[in-house]
Amino acid sequence: MLTIEEGEFIVKAARTAIHAHLSDTDFDPPAKVPLVLKEQKGVFVTLLDHSNGNGLRGCIGIPFPIRPLIEQVRIAAVEAATSDPRFEPIDLDELKNQIAVEATVLSAVEPIWVKNPLDLRENIVVGRDGVMVEGMGSHGLLLPQVAIDEGFDSEEFLSQCCLKADLPPDAWLTGRAHVSRFQAQVFAEERPNGQVFERRLNRKN
Repeated sequence: MLTIEEGEFIVKAARTAIHAHLSDTDFDPPAKVPLVLKEQKGVFVTLLDHSNGNGLRGCIGIPFPIRPLIEQVRIAAVEAATSDPRFEPIDLDELKNQIAVEATVLSAVEPIWVKNPLDLRENIVVGRDGVMVEGMGSHGLLLPQVAIDEGFDSEEFLSQCCLKADLPPDAWLTGRAHVSRFQAQVFAEERPNGQVFERRLNRKN
């Protein structure tokens, strides 16, 4: 678990990385990076349009721990700002005045093994777990906060994750799709370049 100070560190690093990229300047790595941020962890960086009710403006993640967390954050942040295919790239003015930055740090992704696919529902706690579905050469992932924000129960969460993977919504019931779960900590700015807080999700079965 990261402290709020460590969470603030990565959110500010994400903003700095985006600003450096958009202004075509060198990214200076933060000095005195906490040791835990040098550990390899998965992360997603989400950009929210504060002027539009915190609507989604970009989100890119690296779910697997292949680099130090601080480096993963830098890469995901720049890609969220410039390479999310659902949105136009953001510009510097938008970053400064409209965009609130959110970083979601992932635990290890663990497969869920059940004899009956229906039992997958009882192995996912809404508000605690994120979900990844893999099958037929594709995969989809939904962060824990998605279920809370959209009001999904565990069954709908599984179906929506299948759709994210370009699979039929009931693919998780076939036994041919592999379902994994993970937990996460979410750190976000209250407003563009504002105070960072840890977002606590309300859990339910």
